[in-house]
Amino acid sequence: MCARRTTDFHRVRESDENSADYIRYQFGEDCPVFDGMWDYVSLYSGATISATDKLINEQSDIAINWSGGLHHAKKMNASGFCYINDIVISIQQLLRFYPRVLYIDIDVHHGDGVEQAFWSTDRVLTLSYHKYNPEEFFPGTGGAQETGPPDTYTNPGAHYSLNVPLKDGIDDEQYTSLFKNITGACINDFDPSAIVLQCGADSLGGDRLGKFNLNITAHADCVDYVKSQCHDRKLLIIGGGGYTPRNVARAWCHETALCTENELPANLPDNIPFRQAFEGVAKGDGVLLPNLSHLNLRHPNEHTPIYLQGLENNILTQLRYIQGAPSVCMQQIPRDHVRIREEAEARCKEEGEDYDREEAEERRVKLEKNLGGRREYRGI
Repeated sequence: MCARRTTDFHRVRESDENSADYIRYQFGEDCPVFDGMWDYVSLYSGATISATDKLINEQSDIAINWSGGLHHAKKMNASGFCYINDIVISIQQLLRFYPRVLYIDIDVHHGDGVEQAFWSTDRVLTLSYHKYNPEEFFPGTGGAQETGPPDTYTNPGAHYSLNVPLKDGIDDEQYTSLFKNITGACINDFDPSAIVLQCGADSLGGDRLGKFNLNITAHADCVDYVKSQCHDRKLLIIGGGGYTPRNVARAWCHETALCTENELPANLPDNIPFRQAFEGVAKGDGVLLPNLSHLNLRHPNEHTPIYLQGLENNILTQLRYIQGAPSVCMQQIPRDHVRIREEAEARCKEEGEDYDREEAEERRVKLEKNLGGRREYRGI
């Protein structure tokens, strides 16, 4: 999950962007090196880790970090505006305490970094809903046929990477119906202990990069559905993409209220910061939930019922290979594991010192046995 302190890049920043370091770590137009980069990645990743700890420590059933969700970063390189993949770090932490984790991604881009990280395990099921156009749309991965490693008989991750590739113009009814049918089946068959939901808002209508026709209410319906399926499961909600900021703010504000079971007024209050960014017909006219699929913003819908049914059938077919949720031998990590580790390290240190003393004594005895009457060395 590539990141190094900003000071380590002074030489790179002074060199040409085609240098070996830029190529090696894939820093460039979509992942530039900038002052304060280490603080930036530490803050958003640290917030996700903190939210994860709240779930593990039973302080909360739902935890949210809207600054996280950078799902493109890989183990050894930055990618797609993402420097550290906080999602992967979070899931790795959850796997220490829970046997199975379901990752759901509703960003308009494929969650390739998370899928790649857990490509070969059956303890994490990744499910990504995204626009798919390999020739023109980043990252060009996430086809319906990409369901895990090809060696199905030897690799446990086979069939545990599920993708729902979409086209331009999908509307509220199509998206929510597809989401509930597929996600519900995945939850029932995989039976996760915890769910991580990436809520990228670039899947909303009117986004500068995405070309879906989703309203905020449809996006929030997906969050509400996952929340309703959690019951005894822990739920981590994180942000992601979104390139029309006023609608990103609206969506995540609305979904936070939904998760905390609060109601918000239909019109934005006068005292919110930067209220002028939400005023005017083109900017939503000061309401919380404007129509994002009206004629001025609407993209042609390229989906047919046959295509959507084919996507659902493909996922249901892959779920048949799971054959029940995988069982994992779990061992409870003591709450005071830090103290226990320190005590164990202290014992190891003492044992090492005792061994060194005994070895030194043996060398001294052997040396004395090989000394003659006049203390000359006799050899062995």
